[in-house]
Amino acid sequence: MAEELELKAVIADPASLRQRLLAAGAVAGFQGRMSDRRFDRGGELAARDEVLRVRNYHLPGGRLQSVLGWKGPARRSAGGYKQREEIELAAAAGSSSPEELLAALGYRVVHAIDRDVEVYQLDGATVRVEQYPRMDPLLEIEGEPEAIERAILISAIPRSSFSADSLTDFVRRFEARSGRTAVLALEAG
Repeated sequence: MAEELELKAVIADPASLRQRLLAAGAVAGFQGRMSDRRFDRGGELAARDEVLRVRNYHLPGGRLQSVLGWKGPARRSAGGYKQREEIELAAAAGSSSPEELLAALGYRVVHAIDRDVEVYQLDGATVRVEQYPRMDPLLEIEGEPEAIERAILISAIPRSSFSADSLTDFVRRFEARSGRTAVLALEAG
């Protein structure tokens, strides 16, 4: 089972960040809409701080690339990173959707997140710029600690701005600061 380490920060200027990443040799990957649907059955996963989700990458021509994922309880690593076990399975093109499988097992969508993302590979780190319908843009960096720290330096975002906080924490801070309700999904479900 894979262990995921990550940190997130609010991005003040996504265009400048993009320029810094590319100038440092980051390799651009997927760019476009990424939709997550989190599933649960009677709150059993939430009670254990687990996540069961289907992530859809919206590809050109209306195609989807779907990934079924499970994440274990979140904790902080010794270095202060968000850490959790993770299992992901890519759905084969032309197969039944992961959503159909989960519905057949009694799971229902409990949370929806849609954002436009830019994914980069940079010196062993996965760097993702996330822009939501109405919320601060975020930078998420995943990888081993050394790779995360190198990517933070290249981002030019102060290290103290990065945290292992959940998306819910970033939403609360946005709403408290702006007085506006965050919007994370384009549609219900």
